[in-house]
Amino acid sequence: MSKVQKVLNSLIVPVTAVILGLLFGAVIMLIFGYDPIAGYSALIEGVVGQPYYIGETIRQATPYILVGLSVAVAFKAGLFNIGAEGQMLMGWLGSIIVALQFDGLSKWIHLPLAILAGILFGALWAFIPGILKATLRVNEVIVTIMLNYTALYIFNYVVQNILTDGLDKTKTIGASASLQSDFLQNITQYSTLHWGILIALGFALIIWLMLNKTTFGYEIEAVGFNENASQYAGMSVKKTIIMSMVIAGGLAGLGGVMEGLGTYGNAYVLSSSPGIGFDGIAVALLGGSSPIGIIFSALLFGALKIGALNMPAVAGVPNELVNVIIALIIFFVASSYIIRWTMAKFKKGAKAE
Repeated sequence: MSKVQKVLNSLIVPVTAVILGLLFGAVIMLIFGYDPIAGYSALIEGVVGQPYYIGETIRQATPYILVGLSVAVAFKAGLFNIGAEGQMLMGWLGSIIVALQFDGLSKWIHLPLAILAGILFGALWAFIPGILKATLRVNEVIVTIMLNYTALYIFNYVVQNILTDGLDKTKTIGASASLQSDFLQNITQYSTLHWGILIALGFALIIWLMLNKTTFGYEIEAVGFNENASQYAGMSVKKTIIMSMVIAGGLAGLGGVMEGLGTYGNAYVLSSSPGIGFDGIAVALLGGSSPIGIIFSALLFGALKIGALNMPAVAGVPNELVNVIIALIIFFVASSYIIRWTMAKFKKGAKAE
C-alpha cells in the first residue's frame, strides 16, 4: 500500500464522522423546527465572515491543539489522560504566578520563564497519576478525574487568597509576560488572537518528530501496544509510562498558558472547569492521535465553537446544538469499526457489479 493510500485510508473515519455528525445535526434541526441551511450558513458566516471571526477561531483552536497533543501522547502509551483539564488549569496558574511575581524583567527572560512555569506545573500535576500507574498500577482515569477537581479548587483558592486579597480576579499581567500581539489583533479586527498559535504549531511539529523519528517515540508506541512484550524487549515500561504522562501534562499545562498569558492576561475564579481539557479528548480522537490530524481537528472544533455564537442571532438556532453535533462526531469516530465495515461492504458491492 502506497503512502497516499495510507493517508486516504486514515482520513476515511474522521471525514465520514464529521459529515455524518453534520447530517444528523441537520435532521435534529428539522425535527425541532429549525432551518438547517440557515443554521449552517450562520455558522459558516460566524467563522469566515469577517477577519475578527477568523482570528477568534484560530485563537480558540490554539489550546485545543496543545491539549489534543497531550491526550494523544498518553493514548500512544496506552494511557487515558482524562486529567488534561486539571493539568491545563495548573499550567494557567503557574504561568500567571510567575508573570505577576517577576514583573519588570526583560520580555526575553520573563515570557519564556512564565511559559516554562506553566509547562512545569502541568507536568508535575500529571506526574502524580503517572508514578501511581507505573509503580502501584493505580488506574490513571480515576486519579486524573479526582485531580481535575483538586486543580479547580486550588486554582480558585490561590487566585482569591494568595494572588489577590479576596478578589475574584488577579490584575492584568505586564507586557513583558504577555503573548498578546498588536499586529495579530490589528489584522483580525481586534480579535484575541495571539502569538500562542505559533507555539502550538511548533509543539505539534516537535511531538510529530518525537513520535515518528526517535527511539523514545517508538518505545511509547510499543508500550501502548503491549507492555509485556516491551518489557521483554528490554524497554523500561515504568519510565515510559511516567515520562509519557509528564510530557502529556506539560503540553496540557502549555494549553493553560495560552489562556493565561494570551487570551485573558489574568487568572480569575472559575465557577466550573472551562472544558478545554475535555474537548481536547475529542480533538485527539477525531485527529486520530496524529499531531497533523490534531491541528485540523482543533481548527474544526474551534470553528464550531466560534461559529455557534452566530447561530442564535442570525438563524434563531440555539448554539447548544453545536455541542450535540460535536457529540455526534465523537460517536461516529468511536464507531469507526462500523464505518470501515460499511465502506468495505460498499467496495465489495461495487467490484461485484
